[in-house]
Amino acid sequence: MKFVKKLQESILKYLDHNALCINNTFYTYKDFAVEISRIRNAISNTVDDDEKLIGLVTNDDIQTYASIIALWLEGKAYVPVNPSSPIERNHKIFELTETKYVLDSSVDSIYQEYSVISTLIDKDVSINLKDKKVDGNDIAYILFTSGTTGLPKGVPITFNNIEALVRAIDAEPEFNLLPSDRCLQMFELTFDFSVVTYLFPFLSGACIYTIPKGAIKYFYVFKLIKEQKLTVLTMVPSIINYLRPYFAEINAPDVRYCSFGGGALHSDIAKEWSDCLPNCKIFNYYGPTEFTVYSGFYPYHKENHQKSHNGIIAIGTPQKDTKYLVVDENNSEVQIGVTGELCLAGPQITPGYWKNEERNAKSFFIKNEDGKDIRYYKTGDLCFKDEDHDFLYVGRADFQVKIRGYRVELAEIEFHAKANAQKKVNMVALDIINNLGNAELGLAIESDPFDTSNIFDHMKAKMPDYMIPMHVQFVKEFPHSINGKINRKELKTYFDINELK
Repeated sequence: MKFVKKLQESILKYLDHNALCINNTFYTYKDFAVEISRIRNAISNTVDDDEKLIGLVTNDDIQTYASIIALWLEGKAYVPVNPSSPIERNHKIFELTETKYVLDSSVDSIYQEYSVISTLIDKDVSINLKDKKVDGNDIAYILFTSGTTGLPKGVPITFNNIEALVRAIDAEPEFNLLPSDRCLQMFELTFDFSVVTYLFPFLSGACIYTIPKGAIKYFYVFKLIKEQKLTVLTMVPSIINYLRPYFAEINAPDVRYCSFGGGALHSDIAKEWSDCLPNCKIFNYYGPTEFTVYSGFYPYHKENHQKSHNGIIAIGTPQKDTKYLVVDENNSEVQIGVTGELCLAGPQITPGYWKNEERNAKSFFIKNEDGKDIRYYKTGDLCFKDEDHDFLYVGRADFQVKIRGYRVELAEIEFHAKANAQKKVNMVALDIINNLGNAELGLAIESDPFDTSNIFDHMKAKMPDYMIPMHVQFVKEFPHSINGKINRKELKTYFDINELK
């Protein structure tokens, strides 16, 4: 594979450059190459060639990152599990993938019922980064996301999928990493955004800076930007909500690129954040796990490129070789300006959910276009295409709720709630089932209690009465998933159902 060959060449070319900064310790590409070679040697001496799916415990250390590259050089896939996740869930992931071998840098691995390969290897080996011949349809990694049934949902991504992602990003003239770049890697390795935050720096000979497990993420990001003068930031939008109180202290002229994804980027905070990064290009990326991280982006600029809908920055246009299609409930394309479900097609699309034909039948469909059968993935995101052919995000299909028979976009409520608020804080609109089984609207506000009369006066002037939340709950700190997204399901539990009549 070209990207694997390029990784090999980059590591060997920049042996004296820093590759990783983990908990204030720097490791060079030579250190990295040695660890990769040691781990690769252990894999080749232990694992059969036909054993392709290898478990990986995602500790924050050089051995874990080296394990990923070692597996790819051997033509194998990593199946990552977070050591902080419930062990029962991790066992289920290994059970679903029939994993026999687990790479683990923990001193005492808790996965002894599998064949554990310790990656804490102190053995002299020659640097060996020569890649094995790989079938592009072979799996490079499988990530497991939350499933509606309670079972985790596996998303396999092939070497061809990653190759297409690298080709698409390389084709963008606006984005070009340098060996001198210092790049933020704030994501858990079980989250798909992590792939771009380690892969592209390694392909460019740049250095990645990780967040130690247990650290307060937003505070550590602030510290890295200030002390290490990071040049490339890849973030979920929620992180800057927590940095907002520190914006006056942040002046980061070294930052060249800041990419957002994994959630809605709001126009008000995007402008404030942009003021902190005077020399930075900001990209609002869009893409689900099922489409190999990124599928397209919108180049945001606070003065001349700030297109938004309901206060959410546009997601822009598809990248190289990717097709966007907005459809109705019959999978027929809707007209420009009409909201529908966004569907994606192209070489980055997953082969399908792991051993889940029922889910595959719901999430993928074939459409004949110009005599060719094109396979599309239904994202569950509601969007519309405007006259400039930019795509604008409306909300999740499952965030579109029915209140008293009316369709309501929760994102629209959030937009108007924030529009006239005296305090700049997180607000989330939720549909909550009352004790009669009917849906009512609630507004969760991440703050100590304050007077909300001006917020509700504004909402009543802008929206019909059925869209006005009936319940308000102040929450000191919103619950988040491990990937930094607000956990709406848990947030609903903060409302007292006994008060909902």
